[in-house]
Order: sequence, then structure tokens, then C-alpha cells
Amino acid sequence: MEQILANGVYLGSQYAMIALGLTLIFALMNVLNFAHGQMYVIGGFVTYTFYGQWGVPFVLALIMSCFTLAILGALIERYLFAPVIKGSAREESTMLLAAGIAFFLDALILIVFGEKQRGVPKIVDGVFNYDFRLIMPYDRILICALAILSIIAFICLMQYTKTGRALRALAQDRTAAQLMGVNVDRYSMIGFALGAMLAGLVGGLLVTITGVNLGMGGPTSIKAFMMVMIGGAGVISGAIWGGIILGFLEAFGLAYLAQYGDITYLLIFISLMIFLAIRPQGLMGKPWG
Repeated sequence: MEQILANGVYLGSQYAMIALGLTLIFALMNVLNFAHGQMYVIGGFVTYTFYGQWGVPFVLALIMSCFTLAILGALIERYLFAPVIKGSAREESTMLLAAGIAFFLDALILIVFGEKQRGVPKIVDGVFNYDFRLIMPYDRILICALAILSIIAFICLMQYTKTGRALRALAQDRTAAQLMGVNVDRYSMIGFALGAMLAGLVGGLLVTITGVNLGMGGPTSIKAFMMVMIGGAGVISGAIWGGIILGFLEAFGLAYLAQYGDITYLLIFISLMIFLAIRPQGLMGKPWG
């Protein structure tokens, strides 16, 4: 049981970070960013390039991944999403744009990095072994700790800084925030950049564990949408709970159903569909309508 709990915390912390970026963008702009998984992949490849190929210290490579994705997110919001949102009243326009961006980033990743699996050297060697009941590599413990610290830092940013208060006001009521003097265009760009940066951060963290390849973008986006729907679309706390729940579901499934192969994920998907049929607004979301 100790091993399952540890794996659940490890997976849940990673998944919560992925979901946070997606739900932040949705809360601010009512945009489902289908390219979120591709941003995660780009973050992994940037870290791979700096840390694995050029020998830059891991922390600096991680910072470069965050910086690269923040710039990419800001450019996408300013020159793609912002004009479409202003020029079209139909939500389908932003959805089609997001899907197009996902396909474009997939093609860009293929051209720049290729389709092969890439990996980097371990950050820390060795394995923590507690009486053979809990076995966890030290690098996973470090990545988990960094992920949890990043989530705490994000929460503090949203709660105790001027930028965070402006973003929360924008998420609650865009028109009211604008009337209160919030620069909606500026903070929309900052929020999108922050969401993309979170995707790049978790991609950079996990490249040391799972590696990175072109095909990871789509499945990552699907998991991110699942977590957002579990917790409640546009709810920050819901994204965290959604990530934790999915992490523990996967940890329990892999522990008890691994011998059945892909049926583990099938049962997880069925459970989530039943849950959403009963509570479509998610755990933390308000009832629709």
C-alpha cells in the first residue's frame, strides 16, 4: 500500500501541473487549448537539448524550457487567439484554431527534433528502499518535490500578487475586471504565457523520467482534459484535485490490474465517464445552466 500511495503522489503532482496550465487558459479566455500537450512536448525537447545535448545544468535547462514556452504562449495568444476572439463570436472558431495550432506544433516538432524517443541522464542516482515496501528512485522523489513546490508557488502567485489578483478577477468576470481598470489584453497574454510555461515546466521535469517523443502530445492533452473535467472546468483547485485523483486511479490500476494490460486505462475511462454522467460540472465546478 505504501508503494501505491507514493506512486499516486508522484503521478498526481505531475498531472496536477499539466491540468493547472490548461484550466488557467480556459478560465481566462474560455478557450480549450488542444495544443497544451504539444507545449508539454516542446518543453521536454528544450530541456533535452540544453541538458542532454549541450551539458547545461538541469536547473538552468528547466528555466530555459519555462522561458521558451512562456514566449511561445504569449505570441500564440497575442497574434492568434486574441484576433480570433475579438473578430468572431462563435466558440467553434477558437476550438478550430487550437486544433490547428496543435497540428502545426506537431509538424514543427517533427521537423526540428524528429520522431525518435529522446532521453537525458538521470539527475540523481540511487533508489530509496524502505523495508522493500516502498521503493522509489531518488530522481522521482526529486521531481515530485519540485512539482509540489511549483504548485505551491503557483498558488501563492495567484493569491498574494497583483498579477494573480488581476488574473483571478479576469477569470471571474471579464467585463467587471475591465471596468475596474484591469488591462484585459495584457493579462490575457500573461495568463496564456503562464499556462504554457507550466506545460513546459512539467515537460522539462518528466523528460528525465519518461523521456520525450513526438507522439506524447495528443495523449497528454487528453489526460489534461480529463483532469479539468474531473475537478471542474476553469477551477484552479479543481485542476489540482483532478490531477491527484487521476494519479491515484492510475497508481491503483497499475498495481492491481497491470497483468490485464490496457484494460487498466479502459476501466479508468469508464469510471470517469460514469462520474461525469452523475456530476457533469466536476467536483469543484458550479452546476451548469
